[in-house]
Amino acid sequence: MKKTHRDTIFLEDAEILSHQAFAGEQFIMRLLAPHCAARALPGSFVHITCDPQLPLRRPISIMRSADKAGWIELLYKRVGRGTDLLSQRTPGEKISLLGPIGTPFKPSPKRSKPLLIGGGVGMPPMVFLADVLRREQERQPFVILGSEVPFPFKPTPSQIIVPGLPDGVIASMPLLDDWGVGCRLASLQEFPGVFRGYVTELAERWIRSLNLQALAEVEIFACGPHPMLEAVAQLAAAHDIPCQVSLEEFMACGVGGCAGCVVEVQTPQGTAMKRVCVDGPVFDAQTVFA
Repeated sequence: MKKTHRDTIFLEDAEILSHQAFAGEQFIMRLLAPHCAARALPGSFVHITCDPQLPLRRPISIMRSADKAGWIELLYKRVGRGTDLLSQRTPGEKISLLGPIGTPFKPSPKRSKPLLIGGGVGMPPMVFLADVLRREQERQPFVILGSEVPFPFKPTPSQIIVPGLPDGVIASMPLLDDWGVGCRLASLQEFPGVFRGYVTELAERWIRSLNLQALAEVEIFACGPHPMLEAVAQLAAAHDIPCQVSLEEFMACGVGGCAGCVVEVQTPQGTAMKRVCVDGPVFDAQTVFA
């Protein structure tokens, strides 16, 4: 079997350029990693060594990539020993990383209204995808981000009008607003200007506001916790909307060798076990949540 990921994943010692802490045990790290930055695509991730004393790497999604400047940005949450050690690293230090890894999102040229849904640490791929899509004049992405802890940025009232949403739902990610990308936030918490409910509830409000012609131009991209992705897949199926999801799984090797991250996927030939690291992490939602 041909190894399609060979010669596309690079090992490099990346220098930490900046490392910011946010509420909710969240961190954004910018790394100088020219080989990875030059080849990263929305949906790609890196497998990094959090600390020399912890040999097992951790997978983290890429949130932004500047191919000419040679840097990538990662958003992660401190949840265990690995990310705790990673959170203590400082600018100027070097971190070993493998990347970019994984199959990316594949937007359809026939769909001009991409709906991007990110939950928790599933937000980074949506920011990356929005950055790519906004550069294509014929596309008008709309991004919904959800979090049950404070967002890793200061939500601000959006300057971009998004029809079909409840009154008072105006909070946005400042970076996306600066890019001219429509964005709204959702949470079960009482955050000002944020929709109180699930990301899928807000997405359905927006979808139901569209006429048939506009609806035919929508496709959905999502990343987040498994229950959220399952709900997104159900929403997409209910409205006959194409949907791609990026799965979150524990990984050991990250390059397809250990098969520790396999998931069951429906294919034309029947049920198959696919590796999230290199066969994914992006899959057609209906093949995973059939």
